[in-house]
Amino acid sequence: MPTINGETELYGIMGKPVTHSLSPAMHNHAFTVLGLNKVYLPFEVDDVEAALNGFRALGVRGVSVTIPYKQSIIPFLDSIDPVAEKIGAVNTLVLRDHKIYGLNTDWIGANQALEEKTPLEGSTILLLGAGGSARAIGFGLKDAGATIILASRTPATGKALAKNLGCTWLPLDQAGTVNSDALINATSVGMNSDESPMAAEALAGIPVVMDIVYSPLSTRLLQDALQQGCQTINGLSMLLYQGAAQFKLWTGLDAPLPIMEKVLRAQLG
Repeated sequence: MPTINGETELYGIMGKPVTHSLSPAMHNHAFTVLGLNKVYLPFEVDDVEAALNGFRALGVRGVSVTIPYKQSIIPFLDSIDPVAEKIGAVNTLVLRDHKIYGLNTDWIGANQALEEKTPLEGSTILLLGAGGSARAIGFGLKDAGATIILASRTPATGKALAKNLGCTWLPLDQAGTVNSDALINATSVGMNSDESPMAAEALAGIPVVMDIVYSPLSTRLLQDALQQGCQTINGLSMLLYQGAAQFKLWTGLDAPLPIMEKVLRAQLG
């Protein structure tokens, strides 16, 4: 790490909890490699409005936003990017002149990760979940020209999101009955557990299966998908690409992707 001094710019991640986050290691190594006098810290937040006022007062330059604040933070922003407003979720803050601007890079990360395995335009994607991450991914897929089938546990939130996306909604337990070119798990099922949102046999015939969960890197869903002959994409890819987009917003520079990926893999063991 470079020497921290009076000119060091401060960045960070806000959420609760944030102790597990890999973003500090990823961004701090990127800053170091490019010789930037910046540091990135985790901020565990209880009061969103108070936290934003603190960021303004301390001159923080940029912040990642994670669970559970991606949607609840919006009323406290000074302005919001039109895409993030349409999504209804923010994962990135840019601070300038004590004003806070909210954006979303989750959809960028998801699209780039999935496009490594399959084209998006004209494809049919089965999307699991209806939370902040699913919203971002859904709008990104729609913008790329994909047809979306949304499946979630809670009918109210699932149907509301499906209406916004202009797509079909199914109960999660019926997700295995549809045909698709790819499946994306945008739920937290499988995080630090051996659970899967889909039965193994339901994955047969799906060419590509992507999981946004990255702890563990090889989730039960991805293990089952490999056994069914599917191509798989783990959560590291989306994390990497959305982080690279944040880095560009904050610094104006292209992110050192190989370094960031190496750091993430080391952190994940």
